[in-house]
Amino acid sequence: MRVIEYLNQSKRTAFSFEILPPLKGNNIRKVYNVIDKLREFDPAYINITSHHSEYIYKTLPDGSIRKVNVRKRPGSVAIASAIQNKYGVTAVPHIICKGFTKEETEYALIDLNFLGVHDLLLLRGDNKMLDPSQQDADLYHEHATDLQQQVNDFNVGIAVDGSTFEANETPFSYGMACYPEKHEEAPNIESDIYYAKEKVKNGAAYLVTQMFFDNAKYYTFVDRCRSEGINVPIIPGIKPIVFKNQLNVLPKVFRSEIPEPLATELRRCTTDEAAKDIGVEWGKQQCKDLIAHQAPSLHFYTFLATDSVYRIARDVY
Repeated sequence: MRVIEYLNQSKRTAFSFEILPPLKGNNIRKVYNVIDKLREFDPAYINITSHHSEYIYKTLPDGSIRKVNVRKRPGSVAIASAIQNKYGVTAVPHIICKGFTKEETEYALIDLNFLGVHDLLLLRGDNKMLDPSQQDADLYHEHATDLQQQVNDFNVGIAVDGSTFEANETPFSYGMACYPEKHEEAPNIESDIYYAKEKVKNGAAYLVTQMFFDNAKYYTFVDRCRSEGINVPIIPGIKPIVFKNQLNVLPKVFRSEIPEPLATELRRCTTDEAAKDIGVEWGKQQCKDLIAHQAPSLHFYTFLATDSVYRIARDVY
């Protein structure tokens, strides 16, 4: 079942989560271990992150330096297919434009269609560690909305070079990102809401938020979106705190504000284990409140937090 179909038909707040492909050299068993641990909560869908390659400078034995392209993790296409076929759960690979050419994106769409994976999450992706050559506007999309247009064209049988082909029997359905506390590059929240509206107008079936820790910010954002005519499901993204240094790291990296009651508790922690327990308890209360307010789904970011997600889900589902 497609994500949007599940969200529209379900009478309860869905459970879903995002996984990070393992570093190269590892096999898919690490992915399966995460899914097996969380499977008892009947996930409606599972997201798979995608990461572009990075250019690094490597010193060779003769002392010379060479620029090398390194991809640290496998792509999301094969993992999404493996998950969907093994577990019978809708897999949602992330398709990003930063670091992937328009042609590479088209090949990914061709492969996903062939493999029967037709749900996507479209994202701009991270600008960090990109080589200047990876920002050529003729080869790469600049914004997620540009990537969105490519997927829309593909759905009606228009290739990236402008040629036409017989459109897929099952078009891709996709969600996109939104930011209750404003994207770090946005001049203001009004700009964020404007682009969220554009994404929906151009075909996004739902929106998924960046992590947040203050539900009031999510509710305010949803109300603002509704007042602007954005009526698709807006899925809250949940990330349990697991390390005490995240009190400072998360606001810096993700621009996610830590509410003072949570910050006070984290400042008292002397170990990561204590911070993890605080994160679980905060996450439980946060999720119970979101369910009481009929959030369409709770979407958990599991990176380094699978155990915490399990403890939260066990209490709220």
